[in-house]
Amino acid sequence: MADTIPLYPVRTNRSRKWSGSPQDDDRFSVAEDEACLDEMPLMMSEEGFEPDDFDYHTLPKARGLKQRRGLAWFLTNGCKSPSSSCCGCGCGCWPCCRRRELRARTVWLGHPEKSEEKYPRNAIKNQKYNIITFIPGVLFQQFKFFLNLYFLIVSCSQFIEELKIGYLYTYWTPLGFVLAATMCREALDEYRRFKRDKEMNSQLYSKLTTRGIVNVKSSDIQVGDLVLVEKNQRVPADMVFMRTSDKTGSCFIRTDQLDGETDWKLRLAVTCTQRLPAVAELVSIRASVYAEKPQMDIHSFVGTFTRDDVNPTISESLSIENTLWASTVVASGMVVGVVVYTGKETRSVMNTSHPHNKVGLLDLEVNRLTKVLFLAVLVLSTVMVALKGFDGPWYQYLARFILLFSYIIPISLRVNLDMGKVAFGWMIMRDDEIPGTVVRTSTIPEQLGRIVYLLSDKTGTLTQNEMVFKRLHLGTVSYGLDSMDEIQSHLFSSYTQATSGSQKGPGPAPKVRRTVVSRVHEAVKAVALCHNVTPVYESLGAEPETDDAEAERDLSDDNRVYQASSPDEVALVKWTETVGLTLVSRDLSTMQLRTPGGQLLTFSILQIFPFTSESKRMGIVVRDESTGEVVFYMKGADSVMTNIVQYNDWLEEECGNMAREGLRTLVVAKKTLTEEQYQDFESRYNQAKLSVHDRSLKITAVIESLERGMELLCLTGVEDQLQENVRPTMEMLRNAGIKIWMLTGDKLETATCIAKSSRLVLRTQDIHVFRNVSNRGEAHLELNAFRRKNDSALVISGGSLEVCLRFYEHEFVELASQCPAVVCCRCSPTQKAEIVRLLQAHVGKQTCAIGDGGNDVSMIQAADCGIGIEGKEGKQASLAADFSITQFKHIGRLLMVHGRNSYKRSAALSQFVIHRGLIISAMQAVFSSIFYFASVPLYQGFLMVGYATVYTMFPVFSLVLDQDVKPETAMLYPELYKDLTKGRSLSFKTFFVWVLVSIYQGGIIMYGALLLFEAQFVHVVAITFTSLILTELLMVALTVRTWHWLMVLAELFSLAFYIASLVFLNEYFDTNFIASLTFLWKVLVITLVSCLPLYILKYLQRKFSPPNYFKLSN
Repeated sequence: MADTIPLYPVRTNRSRKWSGSPQDDDRFSVAEDEACLDEMPLMMSEEGFEPDDFDYHTLPKARGLKQRRGLAWFLTNGCKSPSSSCCGCGCGCWPCCRRRELRARTVWLGHPEKSEEKYPRNAIKNQKYNIITFIPGVLFQQFKFFLNLYFLIVSCSQFIEELKIGYLYTYWTPLGFVLAATMCREALDEYRRFKRDKEMNSQLYSKLTTRGIVNVKSSDIQVGDLVLVEKNQRVPADMVFMRTSDKTGSCFIRTDQLDGETDWKLRLAVTCTQRLPAVAELVSIRASVYAEKPQMDIHSFVGTFTRDDVNPTISESLSIENTLWASTVVASGMVVGVVVYTGKETRSVMNTSHPHNKVGLLDLEVNRLTKVLFLAVLVLSTVMVALKGFDGPWYQYLARFILLFSYIIPISLRVNLDMGKVAFGWMIMRDDEIPGTVVRTSTIPEQLGRIVYLLSDKTGTLTQNEMVFKRLHLGTVSYGLDSMDEIQSHLFSSYTQATSGSQKGPGPAPKVRRTVVSRVHEAVKAVALCHNVTPVYESLGAEPETDDAEAERDLSDDNRVYQASSPDEVALVKWTETVGLTLVSRDLSTMQLRTPGGQLLTFSILQIFPFTSESKRMGIVVRDESTGEVVFYMKGADSVMTNIVQYNDWLEEECGNMAREGLRTLVVAKKTLTEEQYQDFESRYNQAKLSVHDRSLKITAVIESLERGMELLCLTGVEDQLQENVRPTMEMLRNAGIKIWMLTGDKLETATCIAKSSRLVLRTQDIHVFRNVSNRGEAHLELNAFRRKNDSALVISGGSLEVCLRFYEHEFVELASQCPAVVCCRCSPTQKAEIVRLLQAHVGKQTCAIGDGGNDVSMIQAADCGIGIEGKEGKQASLAADFSITQFKHIGRLLMVHGRNSYKRSAALSQFVIHRGLIISAMQAVFSSIFYFASVPLYQGFLMVGYATVYTMFPVFSLVLDQDVKPETAMLYPELYKDLTKGRSLSFKTFFVWVLVSIYQGGIIMYGALLLFEAQFVHVVAITFTSLILTELLMVALTVRTWHWLMVLAELFSLAFYIASLVFLNEYFDTNFIASLTFLWKVLVITLVSCLPLYILKYLQRKFSPPNYFKLSN
């Protein structure tokens, strides 16, 4: 696969020094063995040694946004909103508004006036223009295309008397219509964006001041303000969590609009401020927060809280657990936070790209064709002047000929294409097969027919994010959904007999029976204890004021909701509740379970070792308050747990079986500790946590010493339910030649499991898991291994991806683009958008991004075509997308049917409109050559306007109803989509065919009129114009592949309107002459000669070399 990719020798640059932090220096050290690097001489990017701060968990935004700042930047970005300037003047181009350097800061609680510098306003602004730049910006966006610029120049030339060849309205009316329609559409979009921004900026929040609590708008919040955020309220700015109404000092937040994960995250208040007797004391103490400089990484934060008015001074280190990022939602309790970042310095804004105007590939292709046509105009005009002779004011003749032949580039082309796109959008929204679909960008519907790469989110897009417990395996026995009652029976039996005094299990039962019961009991108990789940109770009335009332509330199952950072854990705890062992309460130090008999078991939480992507496991040490027994429970991925648990002969095989069923597996184990063992561990663990050097390595070593000889309890299988019809949709897209990349912020194991269950990766395909790399040497060796894999799906983490792109960007993209499927896990929102831009830059194919959360907005806006799903994560992605759908399965019909029709119809419409201009220009060239190369127009006034409008507009525009295959056929044979991506419907080949047809027909009409009407050539206008109208109507009929009743109506209406208008066109036609039978039959002969050969050629082509769609439709 990769052998065809040219590789380049390594470029080294050891003289340049890394100026980041020491940790970064370790991660990107260049001290690798040269022998290893020479094994595969990949090209190394010079960017790898740029001296700037760098975090490989996020992609450098600047690299994807490097562009020249010209007039386009000034009109669309240079004068941005007040939120994008430092002073709030709304300009961004004055010296005061230049980009300032981001720095760390010290924030004083409740005293924004003490800020060391001026920070950006906390205003949200998504508008592309302001009052000053709207008209210049829209005009620039229109006239940056050669087609519209050419029309403008031609129209302006008619103000010069020597160059005037027609009426002004024949030129300015179509151009004015296009500009007016565009400005109205842009103004409406801008107004909608303005209303949405105003609604967000006007939300009221409570601010804590020395005068008490005051209300403040979201846009008026400043760095240093103490802001109160109620339950279910959006966090307005990036804050450090100071205090909560919950006595445990913690709260849950929803981060679905930030990272796409719907499960709640636990956040901890600063201990010092949580212990204050009242909320009002926050403004009376002298305290500050030191915060690192604003960064894009949403998963980390480094800061320090300091209180100076006590002796000794209190200092606490701050991490991501103490933060409340903007755009998250408080899910429990009331919280108070101090604002540290506002506006464009918040994590959510830094990870969101600005919207830009998307231009369809077909528009660019038409723009290239118009340049070719303009070149043809220049050549033809020069030839005419040369044949006439360069005598007199020849340059004036040249200019007039250029204007005469300007119809080669028809001014109605832009109008017809824009109207066609509106029609395509209307058809998409009216399709009953995909209800709820909304077209938000009406300028690119034909892009849906050119997609090669589909980049999809996972959570909420491919999956419903609803975990369901499916299987429990104990080694000798397996329990599925149909046998959960057996587990419930075993558990009830175990706890019932334990209550009656038999702690070792039921006595009278046989030994085998007793073993199964005890093993089930231990497995369920381990699953119920080993997690980070917290039960949350939704109170319907007032908060309980007494301990008795709260205890009563704890025992009630009606309003209990489980929350955790992983939906897998919630599914496991819900399952233990269904079998009889219920988690009823939890705080930072204790946990309570309720047995099937109603007894409450209390456990003290001694230690928790959270799950990380490196360890791939989590552990907890608890003490049973009733027995004093200390037990260490652990669960994790089979890849790491296999080497931790005691020897067994079934774990690896059963893990493989569950993975093939698409289940997410967790291995659960335990180890009973004596009090002496635990005290020894706690001492070593605390000592490791206080270590200054290599702290994480020492902590890991101490924990690993506890993991030796663990007893394997069980293997669990959980299923993440897919969206409806995801698998057949994936298969359809794959058969259509579309390569699918899954970009997710989830864990590697979860992403791999969903890739298999959704059929993104076929069962017969190999999967290459790109191991974690942190420097150039490791990336080099791993790429070396990856290039040897043929037809393998790639799974890579965001950190490894960033390192590869930093040093080997070109090689990695070339290798990955050839994979049948790619899964990128642990991706930040900015990384998703950067991957889209890399594919566009290196591969040059059309990309489509689909997602449903706020973290997918950047990716959706960066792609050539963005699709948003209205789902559980809100409407942010749907509102930012070009197309909005309600279910993932709808993308199949959207691409296969509407994408095909929009592209095919747009190509036919544009080429026919060009043909309509070419044929009349060919006739003008013949006419001028006959009359001694005079620069005199053949048709003037209303004839030219009527030819492009009422006489031919309706039949030509009716091509938007044409279709080459039925929707059912397009869905049944997605392989037909592959031809669309090659762009053969509108290419230079088809273009030159239409040029030849136009020259042939224009020549036949003019020379036919000369031959048959030699005596009455003074009536040449009536003769040729009538033949021209009939020819165009017949050519529409020749082009149509599937007739619609509106097409027939348009043909008959146009013909009838032309015949009726002959009576009123005495200025151009002689009514008595055109009413004669001789005129009629000779005009019919000319029309027949111009069209019949083309019908014959089309018949022969379909008979001997039919296209694929024609074979299927027959």
